[in-house]
Amino acid sequence: MDRVIYNFDSLPQRHGLASAPKRRSIYRARRTPEPRVGIIYNPRSHRNHGQDLACSGADSIMVAQPRTRDEIAHALAGFARDGIDFLVINGGDGTVRDVLTMGQTVFADRWPAIAVLPKGKTNALNVDLGAPADWSLEGALAAYASGRQIIRRPLAVSREDHDDPAMLGFIFGAGAFTLGIEAGQDAHSLGFFNSLAVGATSAWGVIQGLFGSNRNKWRRGTPMQLTYLPSGKPVPRSAHGDPARRSVLLASTLERMPMGIELFGIPRSGLKFALLDHPLRGLLAALPVILMGWRPRWLAKAGLHQLEADALAIDVAEPVILDGEAFPPGRYRVAQGPELTFISA
Repeated sequence: MDRVIYNFDSLPQRHGLASAPKRRSIYRARRTPEPRVGIIYNPRSHRNHGQDLACSGADSIMVAQPRTRDEIAHALAGFARDGIDFLVINGGDGTVRDVLTMGQTVFADRWPAIAVLPKGKTNALNVDLGAPADWSLEGALAAYASGRQIIRRPLAVSREDHDDPAMLGFIFGAGAFTLGIEAGQDAHSLGFFNSLAVGATSAWGVIQGLFGSNRNKWRRGTPMQLTYLPSGKPVPRSAHGDPARRSVLLASTLERMPMGIELFGIPRSGLKFALLDHPLRGLLAALPVILMGWRPRWLAKAGLHQLEADALAIDVAEPVILDGEAFPPGRYRVAQGPELTFISA
């Protein structure tokens, strides 16, 4: 994440782009013997710096190197006109978020099969899909014919009173998670990446929560109100801390998290969220074993909730994070996006 806050208003208008026709039935990408392949290559991704994309140059493979969201949208529209069967995203989680978001208008509910080459600083989606950490284009092309097909639905995050399309991503967070992402940038500068960066920043947050005072930004919480949608029922809260604040909110549709942590409880599909009301020191001290699967009955009473929902409304007074990028305070709707077919080794 760059140290800036992005606005949904900055999403490019996509007038005139080709879009796939809507269908009422669920569409699943099907393998074809000789697929047409479109590659979105992010030259700014961490593991792509200074490297050229090795590509066979075959007529069935098209490559785009967009640098802006607007360029991504136009590249995807070109792929759709050419009738691609397989979309390869070469980049990290942020690149995946931008490609999926820009692809909504282009592909509607007729998405091609998708593979992700994990070239970013963090690659949580790749961990969930189980593809090799050093997956190459050649490996992805081979997996199209014989690899696993995995269905995932990204989060669809939208702002109330905004007409912009939802952002599609896989990890949404608020509260101390925003601080953790900023700390993660420092971890990257020290050479920590992927699961190692997650471990380093998580450990730093726990230390701050254990030994800081209640004035410490890691402990004071963020003003936020949470309700289930469509019912409007408030999300449960313990008696600890300021009732108008929560310490951490995380939401995801991923089933496996980096380092094997069970952040949302028992691994399962669907929209899941983890919520920490207030960082009680005893709870933080037990957090490592909780994240490894220990589920004592007192968790909710102590203020740690592992829940699921069809959709959530969150009204938050500080920036939120979607796949490593900050968005401004406000009222958000977090739901599930379209079913996508991912290819993995």
